[in-house]
Amino acid sequence: MSTIKSVGVLTGGGDCPGLNAVIRSVARACFQHNIRVWGIQNGFGGLVENQITELTDKEVSGILHRGGTILGTTNRDNPFKYLVTVNGTTEYQDKSGQALGNLRSKHIDALIVIGGDGSLRIAHDFHKLGFPVVAVPKTIDNDIPGTERTFGFDTAVSCACDALDRLHTTAESHHRVMVLEVMGRYAGWIALYSGLAGGADCILLPEIPFDINSVIKKINNRKEKGKLFSIIVAAEGAFPFNGEQTVARIVEGSPEKIRLGGVGEKLTREIEALTGIESRCTVLGHLQRGGSPTRYGVAAVDALVASHTGCMVALQNNRIVRVPIESIAGQPGNVPLSFLDFGRSIGVCFGD
Repeated sequence: MSTIKSVGVLTGGGDCPGLNAVIRSVARACFQHNIRVWGIQNGFGGLVENQITELTDKEVSGILHRGGTILGTTNRDNPFKYLVTVNGTTEYQDKSGQALGNLRSKHIDALIVIGGDGSLRIAHDFHKLGFPVVAVPKTIDNDIPGTERTFGFDTAVSCACDALDRLHTTAESHHRVMVLEVMGRYAGWIALYSGLAGGADCILLPEIPFDINSVIKKINNRKEKGKLFSIIVAAEGAFPFNGEQTVARIVEGSPEKIRLGGVGEKLTREIEALTGIESRCTVLGHLQRGGSPTRYGVAAVDALVASHTGCMVALQNNRIVRVPIESIAGQPGNVPLSFLDFGRSIGVCFGD
């Protein structure tokens, strides 16, 4: 029998579709077990700064289809390496003890962390300190191992597919090469799934350094067959042979300070210079982060009630299972190269 009477929930990292749906399902499942629910504002930073308020049925009613997160989120704060200002200078300090003290002051017995790989690493660190934690995999990038799907990924792919449908029309009408840059960081899941579903001619992934000559060859082959336009999907982390990933900016003070972006525009300029074909780039950016939700919250509460902590709820073979956080925290979740066989069989160029 579980001794958990009070649970805290937070959303960490970037936003994505479905966060409010998971918060709602966590709260509703807790209410069924007479467990109190506390919402931690603004991710792990709110845990350090004691920004913790109780959630009742009123706070979670009507949020199912709302975008964003009612709790707020940030990808900048890590309680174990927390940026503070001392005597006018900034430094990192371990504030995990302060965070745990804030939880205990509210008599919170366990923590549900909704987040991506960075949040999972922090969740695992709290678990190692002995505090009960269950994680829910959240990221549009789908780059968390141990689960077949993270919530938010489906909607991001749907958004990219819709953009490709629209780009096909203008590309064909104006005989252009259209490059669509999508998110994904160091994994090419969004690019692969949307590119295959949206009929892209070339799909460039971080997992395979691309040869610009292969891309040009594909475009020219289509032109020789009377197809005067081409569609290319490029993951933001894609990069050429003997080249580097394109960095949009550096965010100091962030645990993930390197922000990728810009490869689509560089690729567009190079294609136009080498082929003479008018080329355009579209960057979806944060449009991929808005939309409707999927599932997972109830499973996290069920794990706590079963006294099964230190785990992440995951989707495997269409079943929700529990995976030890230590087995996946900090591990890459890249696209297996065997997944590309279908694309090659229908003539998709992967730049190699």
